[in-house]
Amino acid sequence: MTRVRRDMAAITKQMLHDYLNDALPEREMVIVEKHLRESAKLRKQLQLVLEEVDRGEHTVGAIWRRDRVSCPTRDQLGGYLLGSLDAGLEDYIRFHLDVIGFPYFRANLDDLERIQSK
Repeated sequence: MTRVRRDMAAITKQMLHDYLNDALPEREMVIVEKHLRESAKLRKQLQLVLEEVDRGEHTVGAIWRRDRVSCPTRDQLGGYLLGSLDAGLEDYIRFHLDVIGFPYFRANLDDLERIQSK
């Protein structure tokens, strides 16, 4: 029980936002879902986050996350697959793939790989 509470304390408001936007690495998604099933308090926190989203939170951070400002574009992903990017942008995309693990970004890349293989 102590471990569950300690793990749950590590779930931040930002993680709940990212959970709603499918922007957490798979491992963290599983942890958040598990704790949401087990904790009425966490479900209430999630409801508050949903209400913020519904009100249209307009902070710089919210807009940055919502519009995926720092994510590489689909054209840049295509260039990555073709090996035609400069080293800096290629490293940046690799960082997004290997470190951030953002599911939306990965799905976009997978889609381009399927198209390229046809």
